[in-house]
Amino acid sequence: MPQIIFFALVGLAAYYGYRSFVKEAERVTAKVRRAERQSANGTIGTLVKDPKTGEYRLAKD
Repeated sequence: MPQIIFFALVGLAAYYGYRSFVKEAERVTAKVRRAERQSANGTIGTLVKDPKTGEYRLAKD
């Protein structure tokens, strides 16, 4: 019985680590793609519209 609990905990830790890795990889990929678009267009930053005020501001990472 202790072995089952141990392997279940190891499995949960592996799943959590995998999900964290995928989330971080998606974040980095999005940042790189944004940088590639900026360099292709010759811009310094990406503007995003603030839904509350309607003003455009630089996107934050």
